Amino acid sequence: MPKKERKRLQVVISDEQDALLTRTAYELSSPERLISKSEVVRLAIEKIARELGEGPQAGQIDEYRAILGSAGAEDEG
Repeated sequence: MPKKERKRLQVVISDEQDALLTRTAYELSSPERLISKSEVVRLAIEKIARELGEGPQAGQIDEYRAILGSAGAEDEG
């Protein structure tokens, strides 16, 4: 059976974001299974999409936009 084809995405993240990814992967890991940073990113994508698809809670979109806005300002600096 052929492997499932996946798309690859390269993004630039800050040291703080990398540390958050590392910490989250570590916290989600267990002795039986290590979780990768890529898996954490995929989980976050699915979680955000699901939350928005279910109808965002009051202020949720504004919160996401604020987070993305502050991350965008860091990228420009």
